[in-house]
Amino acid sequence: MKKRIFAVLMAGMMAAGLTAGTVQASEEPTEELSGEVYVFIAASLSNAMEEIQKNFNGQYPDVEILYNADSSGTLQTQIEEGSRCDIFFSAATKQMDALVEEGLAEEDTVTDLLENKVVLIKPTSGETAVTGFENITDAANLALAGESVPVGQYAREIFTNMGMMDQVEAMEINEGKNVTEVLAAVAEGSNEVGIVYATDAASVADQVEIIAEAPADALQTPVLYPVGMITDQEASEGEIAAAEAFLAYLKTDEALAVFEDYGFSPYTAEDVEEAEEAVEETAEDAEEAAEETEETAE
Repeated sequence: MKKRIFAVLMAGMMAAGLTAGTVQASEEPTEELSGEVYVFIAASLSNAMEEIQKNFNGQYPDVEILYNADSSGTLQTQIEEGSRCDIFFSAATKQMDALVEEGLAEEDTVTDLLENKVVLIKPTSGETAVTGFENITDAANLALAGESVPVGQYAREIFTNMGMMDQVEAMEINEGKNVTEVLAAVAEGSNEVGIVYATDAASVADQVEIIAEAPADALQTPVLYPVGMITDQEASEGEIAAAEAFLAYLKTDEALAVFEDYGFSPYTAEDVEEAEEAVEETAEDAEEAAEETEETAE
């Protein structure tokens, strides 16, 4: 089967959804499936999804998976503007939640499937005085994704919580339209440091080096990847069935193992509980601090 990709890559925040459940992949397809399935994926998923597509087509060779890979914000806009899409796999819950609220994504199909990490990187052969997020302003310049891009939103949340957003904004910033542009800018040495996902850094480990992971207390929004069906008015019944089969396949142990090979972690209910506890503790600490301030003032 000839594979077509109609959008390619340039260079090579909190809502808990349904818990991802694993399903065993069947050895033989239970029915004949065919047709085109349009899948919009966050750029950081591209490499893993290519492998998953090959595995899926081993079972369903007549299903043509058409990937559109870009920043989740860009993909959301394209869906809202009417681009044909059957499945949306976002790098953040914000974009998926918006599509659910607009009636474009089918809420009962949405699952928080994966989790990622935000990391600070530099070129492998590059020199920098930066040792972590806390002294990132020691760099001459920074590659950072735009505000509509999930990893860019996560980065800004980190700096805001660390109380240094103003200092970072005063830096020389090379703003990328998606995480792939940021990764490429650092890998080729155009920027001293940059902020990407751990999975992106791992994909070019010979070109970039991870300086540090985002401080746990600075990023309270889990880096979640929800996936779900988008209502596609142009799809035939057969194509809808093929899309549903591909969505189900993404949740199988076989597919999750591929995601793990690329550095992602399957998302579990325990992650939800830990995130909620972290938020509650932060709120309690803030309330206690406010009360102490009032008592001191009195």
